[in-house]
Amino acid sequence: MKVSMKVSVLGTGSWGTALAQVLNDNGHDVLLWGIDQGEVDDINLNHHNSKYFETEISHGLRAVTDLNEVRDSDILLAAVPTMALESVLQKVTDVMDHPAIIINVAKGFHPVTHDRLSTVIAKTVPEEKRKAIVSLIGPSHAEEVILRKVTAVNAVSDDEEAAILIQKTFSNHYFRVYRNTDVIGAEVGVAIKNVMAIASGILEGIGQGDNAKAALMTRGLAEMTRFGTALGGKKETYLGLDGVGDLIVTCTSRHSRNFMAGYQIGLDGGAEKFLKENKKTVEGILACRVVYEEAKRRGIEMPITEKVYAVLYEGEKPQDAIMELMARDLKSEVQ
Repeated sequence: MKVSMKVSVLGTGSWGTALAQVLNDNGHDVLLWGIDQGEVDDINLNHHNSKYFETEISHGLRAVTDLNEVRDSDILLAAVPTMALESVLQKVTDVMDHPAIIINVAKGFHPVTHDRLSTVIAKTVPEEKRKAIVSLIGPSHAEEVILRKVTAVNAVSDDEEAAILIQKTFSNHYFRVYRNTDVIGAEVGVAIKNVMAIASGILEGIGQGDNAKAALMTRGLAEMTRFGTALGGKKETYLGLDGVGDLIVTCTSRHSRNFMAGYQIGLDGGAEKFLKENKKTVEGILACRVVYEEAKRRGIEMPITEKVYAVLYEGEKPQDAIMELMARDLKSEVQ
């Protein structure tokens, strides 16, 4: 029998709402905190989060805008964009009066320090306010989880006891959680797949087909593995949920904001219009810059990432970028 936990979800976006429903289905005491009064009211009064989903959500979910209400939580689940993670956790630290397990579900890097997100959490939340840090990451779209469609992810932590607790807290008949102790490898994998998803969307937008996307995902996996192992990740991680699994789901689905961003860029023939008009969080745009800069600094070959960077930040046309990739020196696949 599962022990009921008090879990506060920081963020009333799509992923925070979907995971809150998983927890509610599992009998836990769940509270959503957000800054958008409209979303909070929609959850409380209408049992919807209409900004993200058409379906009704669990009537057991409750949302607030008062951060003080999260102070007695056993678990804090940070479901905010990468850019906001540090500032939100600083505010949470001010109200917490005891240590909690902190779960991160974002996928990316700190925009300035380039730190992985578990490192950001460790630097932001004092040791006396945290029991452990766990990343709950893997191939998952909120749009499917909210409909209780079968999903598998990883609880990633160097604290296996905490990972086991999170595994038990979230797992049920439609949401299965595995464990992984390769924190570096997993966090790098789920961040880089967003870069590849932008590339995959670009291919779709300019009219390329399945052959091109298969090549992109395969060579993208090679880049992910090369980069991750250079940082200390394990090669086998990239054949799992936080590597090839997340790569597949994000590079092939229109639920993916990163894929759809790339798709629009491909349709437009360049990134300028999208970057000027986009209002949504597209984690791969920032991740691309971080990975590009780190790869250059460390001497890691990342040709696809370099071309996505060129399209996003240097004004290169997608067609030109693809032609340059196809014209690279011929080589063995295993290099």
